[in-house]
Amino acid sequence: MSHRPSNLAAICLGAVTAGSLLTGTAIATVDSERGAVHTPLPAPARGVPWGAFLGSGPEGVERIAQMQDWLGGTPIQVGHTYLPGNHWSDIEGDPFLLQPWAEWRRGAADRLFVLNVPMSDRNEDNVPDEEVARLLDKGAAGEYDDAFRTLADRLVALGVPDTVIVLGWEMNGTTYTGRCAPKPEAWKAYWRRIVGVMRSIPGQKFRFDFAPSRGQDAIGWTECYPGDDVVDIIGMDSYDQPPGHNFDEQIDQPFGLQHQVDFAKEHKKPISYPEWGLFRNGDNAEYMRRMLEWIEEHPPAYHTITDYCPHGVWDCHENPESSKVFREVQSARPLPEPGSPQQADCLTLDLGPWIESLFGSRRLCIRFSWREG
Repeated sequence: MSHRPSNLAAICLGAVTAGSLLTGTAIATVDSERGAVHTPLPAPARGVPWGAFLGSGPEGVERIAQMQDWLGGTPIQVGHTYLPGNHWSDIEGDPFLLQPWAEWRRGAADRLFVLNVPMSDRNEDNVPDEEVARLLDKGAAGEYDDAFRTLADRLVALGVPDTVIVLGWEMNGTTYTGRCAPKPEAWKAYWRRIVGVMRSIPGQKFRFDFAPSRGQDAIGWTECYPGDDVVDIIGMDSYDQPPGHNFDEQIDQPFGLQHQVDFAKEHKKPISYPEWGLFRNGDNAEYMRRMLEWIEEHPPAYHTITDYCPHGVWDCHENPESSKVFREVQSARPLPEPGSPQQADCLTLDLGPWIESLFGSRRLCIRFSWREG
C-alpha cells in the first residue's frame, strides 16, 4: 500500500544491477540524515530463471514490470505465453502476438522466452480419440510440416532463435487434440517430425520441453517420451489438486514430482515447471512453501507460476495466505513493515556500455526514501 510522504528526511542513492540481484550481492546505501553507510540484507540468490504467465498477448509483457514492482524489484527472467490452437494459422505464430515477447526477450541477455505450441488445430475442441489418432498419423507423415516450418522461420526472424518450445503440453491428459493416449507410437513419431522440421531452419537454437501434467491421467507419460535426441528438457505441469491431497502425495504418486526428477536424471536432462500454482485445494500456503522449497532443492532449467485465478498469487485476491508466502520468498529485499520508511519509484539513468561490461547492467537506479513524522 502506498501513500504520499509527509516529510522528505533522507535520500538514498544505490546502484542496482541485474547481476547483483541474481548473485545476492549487497548494495550499500547512504543515509544523508545520519551520514552513515548501511549494507542491507543481500537479495536472495536465484540462479534459476523464473517467471509467471501473466497474459498471452502484449498485456502479458506489460504486466511483467508490475509484478516485479510487487516483489520489490525481483527480476523476472522468463516470459511465457501460448499460441492459440483453433486453426493452423494460429500454430504458425501470429507476428502480432509474438513481436512484443520477442522485443522483451531481446531486452536483456539473461532472459528466456518460453512458448507453448499446440500439435494440432482444434486444440481444445474435445476432438474424439479416433480423430486424434488420424491427426497424429497425418502429422507423423509430414502433412503439417509447413505450419511448424513457418513458426520456426518467424521466431528466428524475430530474433528469438533460442526460444524454449513446450510442444504438445500435458500430452498424457484428455484435454488437448495433441494428446498421446489415442495412439502413443504415432504421437512420438509426430513429435520427432516436428522437432526435425523446426531444427532444420538456419540459425535456430530451439530447446524442446516435454511437459506432461503431474500423475498418470489418461496414460503414464513415460509411454509418450519420444527420445533423448529430440527432447532437451523434461518438464511437468504441477498444480495443487488431487491426486495429491498434500505435497508429500504429489511427490510420491506414480508419475509425480519424484518420478520426474528420477526420470530426468536417468536421461541426463534438466527439468522444468512450465505451469504450477494453486487449484482445487484452495488457498494453500503449505503447498506454496513446499513447492518453492522443492524448486530450491531440485533446481529446474526454469519455472513459471500461472498467475490468474484460481491459480495465482499476484493478480488473484482469492489466495492471500499463499500470496504472502510467495511474496516473502521471492522478494528481492525485505518487504516494508507498517510505519517503516517507504520507497518511491526508481529513477533510472543509462551509464553506457562500459558499466554494462563490468556489472551486467548499464543502468543506475536512484531511489528516494522518506520517513513519516
